Order: sequence, then C-alpha cells, then structure tokens
Amino acid sequence: MTTRPIPSSSLIVLIGPPGSGKSTWAADNVRPDQIISSDQLRGVVGEHPLDMAATDDAMELLLRIVEQRATRKLTTVVDTTGLDAAWRAKYLEIAAAHSLTAVAVRFTTSAAECKRRNRERPDPVPARVIDSMAKAARQIDLSDEAWDLVIEPEPIRTVTPKLVVGDAEKPQVAESKRRMRFGLHIPSFDWTEDAADIGPTLARVAVQAEEAGFDSLWVMDHMIQIPQLGSDWDPMPESYTTLGYVAAATERIRLGVMVSAVTFRNLGHLAKSIATLDVLSGGRAIAGIGAGNHEREHLAYGWQFPAAPDRLALLADALQALPLFWGPGGPSFDGAVVYVPEAVGYPRPIQEHIPIIVGGSGEQVTLRLAARYGDGCNVFGDVATVAHKVDVLHRHCAELGRDPSEVEVTHLGTVLIGADRDDLRERVDRLRPARQGPDKFAASVNAGTIEDHRSRFEAMAGVGVDTAIISTPDLTHHDTFEVLSQLIEHSV
Repeated sequence: MTTRPIPSSSLIVLIGPPGSGKSTWAADNVRPDQIISSDQLRGVVGEHPLDMAATDDAMELLLRIVEQRATRKLTTVVDTTGLDAAWRAKYLEIAAAHSLTAVAVRFTTSAAECKRRNRERPDPVPARVIDSMAKAARQIDLSDEAWDLVIEPEPIRTVTPKLVVGDAEKPQVAESKRRMRFGLHIPSFDWTEDAADIGPTLARVAVQAEEAGFDSLWVMDHMIQIPQLGSDWDPMPESYTTLGYVAAATERIRLGVMVSAVTFRNLGHLAKSIATLDVLSGGRAIAGIGAGNHEREHLAYGWQFPAAPDRLALLADALQALPLFWGPGGPSFDGAVVYVPEAVGYPRPIQEHIPIIVGGSGEQVTLRLAARYGDGCNVFGDVATVAHKVDVLHRHCAELGRDPSEVEVTHLGTVLIGADRDDLRERVDRLRPARQGPDKFAASVNAGTIEDHRSRFEAMAGVGVDTAIISTPDLTHHDTFEVLSQLIEHSV
C-alpha cells in the first residue's frame, strides 16, 4: 500500500464534521499516544466525552497539550472538527513557533454519509448539527492559511525529517549513470555477552550481506569503542584481523576499513596489512585511510596523537607512499613527515591497483588530498550537504587537472529499514531504549521504510554518490537482510 511520507516533527490537524472519519483515520495512521482528542479531554475535565458544557475547558487544555508537545518536537494529531478558523490559526502559530510541519487533513465526506455513520453511534449528534457543520466545512478555503501541506485522508507514515526528500532534492539521474552500489558498515560487535559468539555471528552476517547484494563490507579501525556507539567495555576486534576472517567466509564482497588511522601503524606496516588482506581475499581489499581523530585511544595505547596539521601531513604522505609498497622493487620515499628508505612489500597485492578511499570531508585539505591522490572520498550528511561536498571535490579536481569521475564518492550513514510502515514500527519499538521515545529513536537511526530510503538514495545518486555505506542497529535480526536486499534490488 502506498503511503505519503510526513515529517515526524509535524502538527497534523484534522478538519471535518462528526462522522467524516477523522478518528478512524487517526487510529489507522498514527500511534494512539500521538492523538489529542477534544472528545477525550471533555471526558477528563467534564462528566463524559459528550459533555458540551466542558468544551471550552477541554479546548484550552488541548491547546496547552499541543504547545507542550510542540516544544519537544513531537508529532501531534489534533482530533477535533477543526472548523473554527480562530483555532486553526492558533495551531498554525504553535507550529511556526516550534518549526513543526503544519499539515491539514481535510475530510470531504458527504453530509448524508456522516449522518449514516452518526446514527450508528451510541450517542449520535443531532442531524441538523451535522448538516450545519458539513456546510461550514465545504466553505473553508485552506489556501488562505499557512499550511505546509494540505492532504486528503490518505494513508500516511511519519518519517524522520532527514528522509523526507523534497522535489528540489530529486535531481534527474542520467540514464548513463551506473547503478548505485551499497556497502555494509559494521561498527559494533556487542551482539552477545560471549566473545566466542562474535566470530560465527560475523561470518553469518558477512555471508548474508554478500547474498543480499552488498558490494563491500567495512569495519572501523578503533582499539576502543567510540563514545557515540557504546562503552569502553564493548568488544572492538582489530580491523585487519577481522577482515581476514571475513575474507575466509565470503567469496565476492570487497573488504575495507572505514577508515584506517595513519597514526596507528607506520606506513610499511599499514601497507603490509592491506596487501596481505588483498592476497588472502583473492583481490578484494579496499584501502580506506584517514588522519585519525580519537585522542583517548591513542594515549591509552601509548601512541602519539599529533596536532591536526601534522596528522594531515602524515595522511598526505601515506596516500603517496602506500602505492609504492604495493608496486615492484623497493623505491625510497621522502615525504613531508615520513622517510622510507625501501618501500619493499611482498607478496604484492593481487589487484593491479588497490583503490584508496580518503576518509573525512574537510573542504580545504582532505577533499583536496582525495582529488590529488585518492580513488575515492567518504562524506557524511544530508543531500544538500553531500551535494556541496561533491561540488567542492569537483572544483579541486578541476584545479588539479583531474577527471572527477576518477574519484568515487561514498556516503556513510546509519539506517533502520522496515519493509513497510507496520514493520518499521515493530523494529523501532523493539530496538529503542526503554526511556527513549519512538520518534527520537527513529530520528537517531534514520528509521524509514524501503520506499523512504529508496527516495533518499536516489537523491544521493543524483548529487554524485556512487556507493552508499550503511550500518543498521538491526543487523542480526532474522529478516533484516531480506529487507535490505529489496532496497538494493530496487535502488538507482
């Protein structure tokens, strides 16, 4: 069933007479905790839901609840008749004050149908009242009001704002553009409390990723789990040992580290690790390298953590020196901060040229290094941010006289993907921390349906992304790769 995406930070106001289907639509399309009903509140401040004498108090309470929810950016559905222009103006004022998307859902059910449904209620509204309200509803002109979106009562799904791709972010993708590739990023290994289960689970995940159509598999290069993803005590296997294990379990999927810190190993050691991975995997290694950015683990392991300019200088040297280790002979290299008397590395990689992906998207230095020396660069952010980064990269390529098509653009991000609206809700509820609300958790993991993510990846492809590298908190669930395979199969 096709559903319309609505940003999760929205104020949705239902407009229509009693019996037009507002409450039924709300129950079918949003969670019960997102619905604020005037009837319900009359039952709170009055004797029962149809206590008309309590209407004013109920509406004042409703407005206060809407205001409080708006301050927390919570999607809220206002289930009243919505026929009073003054009240609609108040809702619009709240939405504007808190940067919520203001959505009007207009119900155009005929007066005859409203009265038919009304007669089936235990406490029907007088027919003359419905006639009057239906007439008033027909006379409302919402085009004169500041709604961001006015829709019919069609099926909707609430989507984290990052996944709502507007028409302006949907550039036409040239027919000649190659199909977008997908990589799987595995940043965490906290699947079990028993370390002995890490290996078998990883092998199973890697095989499933290969079968699902992923082009590449990536792990992080950290000695201690980073704070954004877990605690110091979470398992964090050494990256190249891990990929060697994955190589033995798989046949086709390419393998890389996103990204190796050039501060962790001297360049000869790093070159040897990557070349060994390439040989043992049958020519599937990708060299992802970056300047390093986690000071604490450097100090914990007794390594120096140079200032940013010195780390970037080391990165520049690495980009030039690594191919020498993978080539014939033993040439010397005299870089800005590294001197290598003999770049001897045997066995040589199986690939004639191991692709080097530069991590980081600093516009003045890192992207220029990628344009000068790299085979690719990895960027982060939404469609507009990525479009800007790609433009900067291409300008660097033009200045350096390099064809920008020679530099692959990868995009790294976390996603949670459901087959449809109901499946996504189940995943969010199953995975979210007990004290975190579903909308906030969904936003933190970019939760969306296959349809949501397909639109976003189409937009990413349109601004120049070649490979989408994704991680997911639902990695080991039994049907995750079935859903991911559908996304890959039907993407650009």
